[in-house]
Amino acid sequence: MKIGIFGGTFNPIHIGHAIIARCALEHGDLDQLWFMVTPLNPFKKEVAPAHVTDRDRLLMTQMVARRIPRCSTSAFEFDLPRPSYSVNTLRALREKFPQHEFSLIIGADNWVAFDRWKDPDEILQHHQVMVYPRLGFDMALPPSRSSRVTAIDAPIIEISSTLVRQRAAAGLDVSFLVPDDVLQYIEQNQLYQPSTLTTP
Repeated sequence: MKIGIFGGTFNPIHIGHAIIARCALEHGDLDQLWFMVTPLNPFKKEVAPAHVTDRDRLLMTQMVARRIPRCSTSAFEFDLPRPSYSVNTLRALREKFPQHEFSLIIGADNWVAFDRWKDPDEILQHHQVMVYPRLGFDMALPPSRSSRVTAIDAPIIEISSTLVRQRAAAGLDVSFLVPDDVLQYIEQNQLYQPSTLTTP
């Protein structure tokens, strides 16, 4: 089975993530796509991790995944050593699920920096990399890597989790930025409110 790994903190997941996931499934040869929810980075200042829990982020991501055919949510990285380097995650996935082929789904911003990732050659040796467009970042894929890297035909979506958190913290409307059930969960659990958000 061919599985696309779309990693992120999803804090929170938003409609841009959902659109990219659908385009990735439509684009290629994937049988499934897994939203790989990653641990929060303790060095980031935007959100107090003690308030927005791993469970919150998983539940919100599951709300989106269940509405997309052939899509599911994984907490696989929560049990891996930190920091969560992609090469380590993919290596662990190969060991646990040798029957599957895993592709890595990343934005063009990450692709531009890909050669500075930990062990990028190992990733390309074992996995396809699927790149979706980001505003202001070059989507050029070098011919030498054309057999291992493909571009996803997807719209450029300039919605970010940071934008959602900042608007929520300011008391502004975030409907249409996140799916309705995710919005309801945020409101019911008072996530990203001024009392719980720390801005840099």
